Amino acid sequence: MPYTIPNNSCVGCDNCRPQCPTGAIKIENDEYWIDPCLCNNCEGYYPEPQCVIACPTKSPIPWQAKKGRCKVEPRDATSSDLFANGKSNPFASAIVIWEACNVLAQRTSLPWQIDEQGFLCYGRQVNQGKGAIAFHITDPFKVSDRATELQAIEALDIRAACIHLIFAAYATASEQPWEQEFAIDDRQIEKYLGLEKRKDLSKNAKLALMKNIVLQACSLITTIDWPQQGRIKGFSVTGSRLWHIVDIQHYFQEDNLGCKYLVGLTFKVKAGIWTRYFLNKQGCKERTAFYQYRSLPKSLLSTIMSIWQQHEGAARLMLWLLFKTKMGKEQRITVPTLLKVAYGEEKVNHATRHREERKRLLRTFESDLEILHHYGIKPVFDPITYPPEIQPLWAKLIDIPEDPEEALEFWTNDGGADTRLTDTSPRGKWNLLMNARILSFELPPEWEQPIPKSQKNQRQTVTTRKKIKTTGDLLGEQILQARKNLNLSQRELAKLTGKSQSWIRDVENGRLKAKSEDQAVLRKVLNMG
Repeated sequence: MPYTIPNNSCVGCDNCRPQCPTGAIKIENDEYWIDPCLCNNCEGYYPEPQCVIACPTKSPIPWQAKKGRCKVEPRDATSSDLFANGKSNPFASAIVIWEACNVLAQRTSLPWQIDEQGFLCYGRQVNQGKGAIAFHITDPFKVSDRATELQAIEALDIRAACIHLIFAAYATASEQPWEQEFAIDDRQIEKYLGLEKRKDLSKNAKLALMKNIVLQACSLITTIDWPQQGRIKGFSVTGSRLWHIVDIQHYFQEDNLGCKYLVGLTFKVKAGIWTRYFLNKQGCKERTAFYQYRSLPKSLLSTIMSIWQQHEGAARLMLWLLFKTKMGKEQRITVPTLLKVAYGEEKVNHATRHREERKRLLRTFESDLEILHHYGIKPVFDPITYPPEIQPLWAKLIDIPEDPEEALEFWTNDGGADTRLTDTSPRGKWNLLMNARILSFELPPEWEQPIPKSQKNQRQTVTTRKKIKTTGDLLGEQILQARKNLNLSQRELAKLTGKSQSWIRDVENGRLKAKSEDQAVLRKVLNMG
């Protein structure tokens, strides 16, 4: 339990502040307070709290949770709220943001190395080896010290990746984010992350969590060596912070002893110089810089916050797929790639050599895929390399028809087939999965890439022309009737079209509308002209 200082009995001698090993004792408006986010009773440093020993009046006392509601004190204005539509918001999606997200999410699973100065560094090549990008990490509470030990990487919290994405969303609202700062307070962060629903966390616990993950997101330093691309000249960025904390404002309430209780935080942040090259609207128009952005789903943030402990692999995959997948396009991803993203290359290699670890990792992977599916990120298995025999059981159960007659037919066919739904996995499943791939991920609507206003009219014109040429959209009833005329089951049609059986079922029931390219495939397979 942290300590606090009753200012009514404090004589202001300042003996305690230099003795604090974590730098938790602060002075605000000529009064002392102990930051509960930093105070740890000197554990790991001294056997007793040093502030108590150094104080001539023995003023510091154990901190107790503030009872009752917190008063709403006047605060400085913050930047406008994100997610105006309640679903999504544009965010900077350049490779520097993606790789920083990987650093915060995957942490020690990445191949960290020691650079020439003796600091831990993670880097990778870009543009077929023509360029490179690298990251260092600083101690969040010591602004200039770069990490030299893996413990600093292990201490990173995957939830800091959510803060990182929120900052990337705020950066897109600025014309020149490398010069303009934005302000965000604890109430906004609480709303974005879904923390207002966490009744099990005290106000102090929420503030401590928010401050910790904000500082972690701002602890990354990037170095970029970018080659020339078209008319955009090459550039270099050396040792630049990804996000600068300009200021942290603390809001307090005092009790009758003069103890200051932290009741609010406002962070003033400015994006690093990298935005001059990757988030520059004017430069993009002049073809001297990039302006890269995508859509950040609000649901992703609250989902990561709720599953990060029990399903960290699924959380890692969600964050990675946010940048990797393209809505409505087939993009093959191999299973080994997904395993390395979710669990790290070292863990995958270890499972390859040890049977029990292999079985455990397979169970975890299939469970994490089910979590992705539950939250609307549905894998489409390649029927050739990832056939039903090695697919997770939950994926097979999803394909069971809802209609009683079709369900009866399904189980009858299953019982008479050479392989059954409930059969155990074949021998050598791991080796088969090492060659398997997922064709694409069906994504929730809020993950869709936002369309710039300048392109909307053009796209609407193209869409109108296409409608004139086509014979009309396929209806679910038409697809159902055509399938029955060919004596095909939903499962067989799914294989022929490269889709899942649940997708076929949703289209036939009218719950999902097939896209134009999928309608063309259905017309061809079903001989509908």
